[in-house]
Amino acid sequence: MSQTITDAGPAARPAPALQDIRYEVEGPTAIITINRPHRYNAFRGITVEELIKAFRLAWADRSVQAVILTGAGEKAFCTGGDVKQRAETGDYGPTESGMFEIGNLHKLIRDIPKPVIAAVNGVAVGGGHVLHVLCDLSIASETARFGQAGPKVGSFDAGFGSAYLARVVGEKRAREIWYLCRMYDAATAERWGLVNAVVPADQLLAEATKWAAEIAEKSPTALRFLKQSFNADTDHQAGLSNLAMSALDLFTASPEGLEGAAAFAQRRPADFVQQVAWH
Repeated sequence: MSQTITDAGPAARPAPALQDIRYEVEGPTAIITINRPHRYNAFRGITVEELIKAFRLAWADRSVQAVILTGAGEKAFCTGGDVKQRAETGDYGPTESGMFEIGNLHKLIRDIPKPVIAAVNGVAVGGGHVLHVLCDLSIASETARFGQAGPKVGSFDAGFGSAYLARVVGEKRAREIWYLCRMYDAATAERWGLVNAVVPADQLLAEATKWAAEIAEKSPTALRFLKQSFNADTDHQAGLSNLAMSALDLFTASPEGLEGAAAFAQRRPADFVQQVAWH
């Protein structure tokens, strides 16, 4: 567990105790690292709550001009919700709030008035793919891979994860990503406009930090208005996100949703057809 907080004056807040992530401030940049490499940086309920705390710390810290989101280790940026946890307990584990707040995390990444850079160090799949898509900029390691897995494991994101993705890569590409659940290399992601740049793995964090330093030279107020302007075009998708999260709560508890999680945990093909209640 690693935490470093700079003195930001009255707006600063004490760092919370963190289990699943690291929060560090280096100069004008907050670096938030999902620190569950043993689970390929998949998030559980506690992870999401800690990410929310970290983004709020970065928002309140006046010394922070940009945020980098990345994953620990070399294998994964984030592989989304911890399906093994879901198979074991039927949910994503206990939380302080009693809720699984992934929708609030999505909105916070969009609402924080500072550019957020995803430094994609490995696999970004499922809900982890959604996180990088929601960031303002994405820089990928040459070893990074991208894709969706929801329909393979009894899950989906019918909010920002699909609707906003279509704004980024276009309708045809977005539907391909979700319907086929293929994995794509970093070069393909860059060609599709899914990431801004691809760099060697050992240069990823340095490159992301360099971009953050360039951002820090610009007017924070101008960047805040620009981010809000960019978001205004798709803010209505927050309503879709709310609807999607409500639907997902019901779906994951259905026989079809449970089959997806069980098949993943048991490393066998899922038999969804036998579980479908209606067509």
